[in-house]
Order: sequence, then structure tokens, then C-alpha cells
Amino acid sequence: MEVPKELLYTQEHEWIRIDGKKAVIGITQFAQEQLGDIVFVELPEVGSEIEQSSPFGVVESVKTVSDLYAPASGKVTAVNKDLESNPEKVNSEPYGGGWIVEIELSNEKDLESLLNPTAYTEQCQKETE
Repeated sequence: MEVPKELLYTQEHEWIRIDGKKAVIGITQFAQEQLGDIVFVELPEVGSEIEQSSPFGVVESVKTVSDLYAPASGKVTAVNKDLESNPEKVNSEPYGGGWIVEIELSNEKDLESLLNPTAYTEQCQKETE
């Protein structure tokens, strides 16, 4: 299981990559493996506000439908439009081309409650026991 060291994680299996006040959000390799083949991603509107721990979109797979939960609060500055026609990129490139949204962080303190790579790895191991 790939858990990039430069990212932070939520207990709901989203990741966030911080670059100053900007952040990119996606779902983890563990999450996409649990979901199976992703067939649809519902994206928020550019310009909308998302709140930490609140749903901001939906991922639909052949097995189930799952809400996406915001790892941090902020304003959506970009969405991955490529996922509209190629939702399977979330499966094939969860940490690259399968990113979901970019936000401008509104409260950097949100990041303090996220999991570091070690803690996230431990959580995933517990879930598969």
C-alpha cells in the first residue's frame, strides 16, 4: 500500500497535499482499492466553500457510493474536470492524475487534526485485520 510521506490524511481516507495556502485533495490508494472500479465522481463547484469533515462530493464505484469528506476548510479554486470523462483515474493514479479538488485553505489549524503517514498506515492496518 502506497502512503506518500509528503501528504496528510483523514480517517475517512482522503489525502491533502499542502503548497502554501493552496491544497490539493484526493482519495487514498487504500480507499480506491476498497471501493473497487470507480465509475463516477461528483465534483463541487469552483468558488464554493468546503468545511473540514463535511461532505464536498461523491465517489461512485461498481460496489457502492461514498461521500468525500474535506480534510480542511477552504474555497474550491479548481476541480479535476478530467474525472468527468475518466473517473477511473482515481483508481489508476490516486496520488497523481486522480486528484479531485484544489482549495485555498481558510484555516491552517485544520491541518493539526489530520493523520501523518505513519498514523494513517497504522489505521489502514487495523481496518484490514
